[in-house]
Amino acid sequence: MTQRLVSVWQPFFLASESTPAAIDAAAELEQLGYHRIWFSAGFDEKLPPRFRELLDGTERIGVASGIATVWHTSPAEVAAFTEDAERDHPGRFLLGLGASHAVLVENDGTDYRKPYSKTVEYLDALDAAGLAPERRVLAALGPRMLELSRDRSAGAHPYFTTAEHTAEARSTIGPDRLLAPEVAVVLEPDPQKARAVARQYTAGYLTLPNYTNNLRRFGFTDDDLAGGGSDRLVDAVIPWGTAEQVAAGLEKHFQAGADEVAIQVLNGGDATSFPAEAFRALAGKLIS
Repeated sequence: MTQRLVSVWQPFFLASESTPAAIDAAAELEQLGYHRIWFSAGFDEKLPPRFRELLDGTERIGVASGIATVWHTSPAEVAAFTEDAERDHPGRFLLGLGASHAVLVENDGTDYRKPYSKTVEYLDALDAAGLAPERRVLAALGPRMLELSRDRSAGAHPYFTTAEHTAEARSTIGPDRLLAPEVAVVLEPDPQKARAVARQYTAGYLTLPNYTNNLRRFGFTDDDLAGGGSDRLVDAVIPWGTAEQVAAGLEKHFQAGADEVAIQVLNGGDATSFPAEAFRALAGKLIS
């Protein structure tokens, strides 16, 4: 693919704020030219109604689950939701699926075993329910899951990765599958302040083996993973600086083979307000 699509990954405000406020934010993102809005489906059996509310409340912008977990959602319920959304809003809803993390899945007593096999079983159930592979993508990091995303879905939606991983992912899934990495950013030119904001975000993710194992494959060491991440790790995972500098960091993912980059703006721990000014500034640099 040769597209260069700029999307938004904003899980908290758009998922939890009042419906009118969320729709207003989505409408502005649509007007700014963003391609798609990604946010988490949570841990319920059904996809939350917010996905449909945003589709109904906007005209063009896409909406995607980033992600719905294969341990909690029902394939039949998810397939029905996706088909209904496709009927009423053709081409605008994309189902993002993933195996999540053991510490999160086992909190409710679910036994996190063989996540790859569980994902295959889930995809089999979606096939049986009649959901076409092009309506779904997988949250893939390692080679096996990337290959599965290539063979059983429209493509891959990696999270918490580097541009080097994007290049590897493109090589694995080939030229004809969607590659849409999430990339968190900090709009702050001061290095100390920017990295402090970034580490509020990285600290939690660096406790999850799925992410740390993936980073180790790209040469990061235990020292890099400690204390919220070394400067080297933070700078590789999270573009920061002025809007121009952040745009240059995102450009590395496009150069590495991404079709779509889903931008998550870090607000310094403030998940309750929508970072409209940041998305306006980045749209000015990234969207023509």
